[in-house]
Amino acid sequence: MLLLLLAAEGLTIPFIQRLLTAHVVIGMVLVPPVLVKLGSTGYRFVRYYTGKPAYVKKGPPPALLRLVGPFVVVLTLALFGSGIALLFAAIQWRSDLMFLHKATFVLWFGAMTIHVLSHLSDTAKLAPRDWYGRTRREIAGTRSRQWLLVVSVALGILLGMLLAARGASFLSHGVVSG
Repeated sequence: MLLLLLAAEGLTIPFIQRLLTAHVVIGMVLVPPVLVKLGSTGYRFVRYYTGKPAYVKKGPPPALLRLVGPFVVVLTLALFGSGIALLFAAIQWRSDLMFLHKATFVLWFGAMTIHVLSHLSDTAKLAPRDWYGRTRREIAGTRSRQWLLVVSVALGILLGMLLAARGASFLSHGVVSG
């Protein structure tokens, strides 16, 4: 779900003048699922480094992912933070925030490309398992993960609807450029 939403958000970028509202809405829809993903990853990180047996048994991520991981987290927070800040910032701050948002995106895209490609095989194999009937009954926490995903996307849709009109002020002040 997260990859699909991120792809949809990325598709708005070349047409940002026409698709700014969609960019804002999809960005807001992404906020809760991204926070859930950061939280679950942080949870696994803490469990591993505090020596919980199941997490230690699985082992650490590959060295490249351990190196890229902190950049992914910081750049994700900076990208979404700058995007949200743009929705509420005074006009005089918008061009600086826009530069930060664009620059952060370029760096984030590079780090995320490494991250996603490194996880693509496992994600394609494991992610759908939560939705298969038999597997759903066999794997602990499946129903909780499903509800967390649904609730986070629903909250994101609500955020997107509430903040959709915020993008219009960018176009009227000429801050957005393709």
